[in-house]
Amino acid sequence: MKDTFALPQGPYLLSHSVGRPLTTAQHAFNEAFFAPWQQGQQEPWSQWLQVIEQFTQALARLFNSPAGQFCPQVNLSSALTKLLMAHPRLTRGGCKVLLSEQDFPSMGFVLQKALPEDCQLRFIPAHEDVSDAQVWQHYLDTEVDLVFVSQVYSNSGQQAPVAHICEYAKKRGVLSLIDVAQGAGVIPLDLTAVAPDFMIGSSVKWLCGGPGAAYLWVSEQQLAHCQPKDVGWFSHSNPFEFDIHHFDYHPSALRFWGGTPNIAPYVLAAHSISWFNEYGIDKVRNHNLAMQQLLWSHLQQWIVSPKEPEKRSGTLIVHGGRHQQALLAELNKACISVDERRLGIRISPHIYNDEQDIAALLSVTNRVLGD
Repeated sequence: MKDTFALPQGPYLLSHSVGRPLTTAQHAFNEAFFAPWQQGQQEPWSQWLQVIEQFTQALARLFNSPAGQFCPQVNLSSALTKLLMAHPRLTRGGCKVLLSEQDFPSMGFVLQKALPEDCQLRFIPAHEDVSDAQVWQHYLDTEVDLVFVSQVYSNSGQQAPVAHICEYAKKRGVLSLIDVAQGAGVIPLDLTAVAPDFMIGSSVKWLCGGPGAAYLWVSEQQLAHCQPKDVGWFSHSNPFEFDIHHFDYHPSALRFWGGTPNIAPYVLAAHSISWFNEYGIDKVRNHNLAMQQLLWSHLQQWIVSPKEPEKRSGTLIVHGGRHQQALLAELNKACISVDERRLGIRISPHIYNDEQDIAALLSVTNRVLGD
């Protein structure tokens, strides 16, 4: 498997930040992006736009939902901004949104600025266990208009019970939105089974698709209610109508698309997501948990992530106590790629990591922390 991905020297355990590219990525990019541009007799848009279709089709297979419910986006912040400005329940005054203090700050920034000024953000305190369904039930009352849920919380290694939250929200008449940035590619998600109202995600982490290829998903039930304000000619039902006096929303989620699209990021992402679809996300998760178990057997007293696999993300959080900074320095010296957040060192084993990588990491941790 190591030959399938472009890997640096030493174990790379940073897939929660940026996944490593496939070794075939550069060739695929040249064929789909440069070849039509450099070699074609006509302008390359007809071939480039096929890339976008391949991207949404790959997402459709990954998440088990029709391709027409996905729309390419530049990043999650942009996707969330467009959504908040499009749905009537969220554009009216006084709406209430529930999220966690553990959510990625960029999402909170968008919610503060894109919602009407008199809307209210309610936060689940950072000390609460967001992997516990009862915590969500406690805070999710009928006054809430939208619940924002991260499938995975990057700094704590916790996995939210998204299926339970979405089901409970639906019973309470609350809209639900899942952020899958840290889970897509390692934690399987079937949108048909879980049935949220909205989802946002990206390709840069476990999907190894690079930056710039994010996506917005809208359920069939909510799509008809959405009237985006940030539009362009590719948001039109017929982009090539060219009638400046007439605008008609695209019937699919592409109504959120906008103006002339970027193509390059989606070439890489479509190629990578298609590869993972063939490989199987269940296999990615099983391997991830197997590598995590090797770490658990040696570092249990230092791990602050949840013990139960169903509550745990693809990332283990290790805190070395008073040895923390020494441990980071030694891992860096050994060319073992990890990073640190408030709760500890983040370690994310992907399919290109093996038992030798884990053994190399344990060799350092055992030397610094003690056997």
